[in-house]
Amino acid sequence: MKVIAVIILPAFVELVLSHLFSMVDIAMLGHTDISSVAISAVGLTMNPINMIIGVSQAFCIGITVAVAWSIGAGKKENAKTVARETLTLSLLIGIAAGTAVFFAAGSLVAFMGAKEDTFNYAEGYLKIIALGFPFQIATLAITASARGAGKTFLPMMYNIIANAANVLLNYFLIFGVLFFPKLGIYGAAIATSVSKVIAFILALLMLFCVKTDIRVKLSENFFIHKSTVKRIAEVGITAALEQLIMQTGFVFFTKTVSVLPTHIFSAHHISLNINGLAWVPSQAFGVASTSLVGQCVGRGDKDKAKSYANVIHLMSLCVAVFIGVMFVLFSKYIVMIYTNEPSVIDAASQVLKIIALGMPGIGTQIPVAAALRGAKDTKIPLLANLISVWIFRVIVCNIFLNVFHWGIIGAWVTIVLDQTCRAVIVYTRFLHGKWLNKKIST
Repeated sequence: MKVIAVIILPAFVELVLSHLFSMVDIAMLGHTDISSVAISAVGLTMNPINMIIGVSQAFCIGITVAVAWSIGAGKKENAKTVARETLTLSLLIGIAAGTAVFFAAGSLVAFMGAKEDTFNYAEGYLKIIALGFPFQIATLAITASARGAGKTFLPMMYNIIANAANVLLNYFLIFGVLFFPKLGIYGAAIATSVSKVIAFILALLMLFCVKTDIRVKLSENFFIHKSTVKRIAEVGITAALEQLIMQTGFVFFTKTVSVLPTHIFSAHHISLNINGLAWVPSQAFGVASTSLVGQCVGRGDKDKAKSYANVIHLMSLCVAVFIGVMFVLFSKYIVMIYTNEPSVIDAASQVLKIIALGMPGIGTQIPVAAALRGAKDTKIPLLANLISVWIFRVIVCNIFLNVFHWGIIGAWVTIVLDQTCRAVIVYTRFLHGKWLNKKIST
């Protein structure tokens, strides 16, 4: 239990505070003169952003697992090689992604269903965010290496510092405090991109200066070798494909929902932001599951790997159910943090009660899928996303909104069905035990 806590607690604090800071971003925009328009504009950019960052995070799971396998097998030099070469790889990916999104920003938000009142805001916001992609993706890679080595405290520290800077800059740039200009939604984007640069600088200091199993030196070789990419790809490629499938489904889901009135779409985006907070504890448990299961598999201790996975899943499930109860009891007060528009508050409050029904699915599917990936069993989580996201969020959502005309309630019922379906699929695989029989390379 102590080993689990050492990894989970810093990851939990990092992810929760990072998301809380993100909530503050939306809350600040929700109290500007163009509240609904600003929140809706940001909401339209979330899918393109999540597509890039989600796929990058998934690929970084391969980094975490590769480092964990090497540490578990006692091959620390191999772990350092992964950390060193993936820094170069992630910077190249970030530059390519940032350039592509910057020049395609207008087309992307138009595709997402931007209306006349939101198009310019959404396009400008997305362009500024794209400038921070190289720094953000490189930081994800460094963080993934640290997590694979079981070092979650340091990523917690540099991400908290960067996100605190984001909140302060938001306040100054959105509202024009002191000598700063009043930039509104564009100020929020600038603050976010600057915070990514800060996180990257601090992550580099950790990687080069702090004595850990993945510490690297400038004098070492940072060229990318085929063998390193191959080791990461054993898990990372399938995980990235899983995210690509899922995020593409989310794009079509958002396009379906974007036809709703602006104030209802604003309520939808607020609900998504709050729902993201509900995911965070399970994501922290997932970090621990991937790291500990990967290290156990690396040293050939399958029984310990399964034991860790079971304990982490139970802890995640308990926390998820507790969050669901809080959403039912305090939905209205939570939404009021974001906005003072009564129609938006009423719609989002109803959604939070629906989200509560999906919490057991979230508490199960995230840590259990993470355990499977830690043992190189990546196909079932991929299959789970392919089936549940595309059936429920794409097909069923269209039926609920365009045939039955259930509006935002129908959209969120499909999200609950999606989460529950994914949980059933991955947990069934976990119970069968075959996930521990994969051959790995250290």
